Amino acid sequence: MRILVLPGDGIGPEITAATLAVLDRADVLFKLGLQWQHEEIGLPALKKEGTTLPARVLEAARSAEGVILGPLSTYEYPAREKGGINPSAEFRTKLDLYANIRPARSRLGVGLTGKRVDLVIYRENTEGFYADRNMHAGLAEFMPTEDMALAVRRVTAKCCERIARRAFEAAMTRRRKVTAVHKANVFRISDGLYLREVRKVAQGFPQVQLEEIIVDAMAALLLRDPMRFDVIVAENMYGDILSDEASELSGGLGLGGSINAGDVHCVAQAQHGS
Repeated sequence: MRILVLPGDGIGPEITAATLAVLDRADVLFKLGLQWQHEEIGLPALKKEGTTLPARVLEAARSAEGVILGPLSTYEYPAREKGGINPSAEFRTKLDLYANIRPARSRLGVGLTGKRVDLVIYRENTEGFYADRNMHAGLAEFMPTEDMALAVRRVTAKCCERIARRAFEAAMTRRRKVTAVHKANVFRISDGLYLREVRKVAQGFPQVQLEEIIVDAMAALLLRDPMRFDVIVAENMYGDILSDEASELSGGLGLGGSINAGDVHCVAQAQHGS
């Protein structure tokens, strides 16, 4: 099994080395047949090759059976036309990594409240309010005048359906409960479309309990009773915020893992930055 290893920037090389040490030991114990292909991206690649994401690295990611991606110092990158490409965003779009999967599990003696946590969040990864990914071209934030900023949100049935399906499939291997997070009381059309697709998928999984919770109530309930939740499915921004909260409950953002996955490709990352 060939895994592409991309250490990234900042603390990326440090935590990537620690990750590989654990995986090397697992490889010995379980005979996984892991093979590492190391490549540079980010600021080191920019210095040597004039781009933070050389074309050969993207092609290597396409052909690898998995990718380990360290944190990235994207705020230090130059403009795209000067070589500053965000590798994480590029992988997400070019490899169609529509599911951001973020587990949170409590560890003995570590955690914000001491309460047990064992859940996983399925976050839609390709649209919503995030301006870097929800338009065919350009950004979905703009200023028609110097005193006004607008942000456009995109929600499609296709993307809602496929993230919901992955969440229900995961629930079948766990405690068979899916919580759909929304704000349909305000976003009646866009979050209404999301809930419509979740409910349609739920009909194909009669063994799985579906509950629907408004996002602000969800933030409170996650603190109050985290073991109430098993698999949580959410649109992009809600899932991003709630997964950070769940990581704090289970030991801190520094311990939070993250998978960006599609139907073919998979990229493993830390939840935090560099």
